[in-house]
Amino acid sequence: MISLIFVGVRLEQQFGFWKVGLVYLISGLGGSVLSVLFIRNGVSVGASGALFGLLGAMLSELITNWTIYSNRIAAMANLLIIAAINLAIGILPHVDNFAHIGGFVTGFLLGFVLLIQPRFGWSAQPFGGKTKSKYSACQIVLLVLAIILTIAAFAVGLLMVFRGVNGNDHCSWCHYLSCVPTSSWKCDT
Repeated sequence: MISLIFVGVRLEQQFGFWKVGLVYLISGLGGSVLSVLFIRNGVSVGASGALFGLLGAMLSELITNWTIYSNRIAAMANLLIIAAINLAIGILPHVDNFAHIGGFVTGFLLGFVLLIQPRFGWSAQPFGGKTKSKYSACQIVLLVLAIILTIAAFAVGLLMVFRGVNGNDHCSWCHYLSCVPTSSWKCDT
């Protein structure tokens, strides 16, 4: 919940309630879809997929709006370390890391779509004067790719869920993403 305060409040101040709320809800759904595909013998509840979606959205927002940040490398390193630590905690038993991963990827893609800002120095010129385009070519390419990938991922994921596909049948090592057995604990497979 601490990350919700740090990440969620910052994103909401910068982009508004509706955009961040949409990222939060859709990321939660994306995490749930991946969780249902791989966790077959349990129930997963909680907002962690949506919280990871906010982390992913913050990462894509940093990439998309790279030019407006003054300390880019430190911001990127800080965000990646936080995400890596939280994903590493997800390999403990009874923690649904698939919801974390699904939420992070969904939020990452949605960040390119919903959290895009005009390029630095852009301003509308009155009376039809010549201006720079509002968004850079890189921002537009990332936006289009993210829309296509998000729609494709949800379509394939939901189709697999409704057909009753077990994701573990198609990926023999994926169960290790959610729990790594050690001498201290065992994982239910």
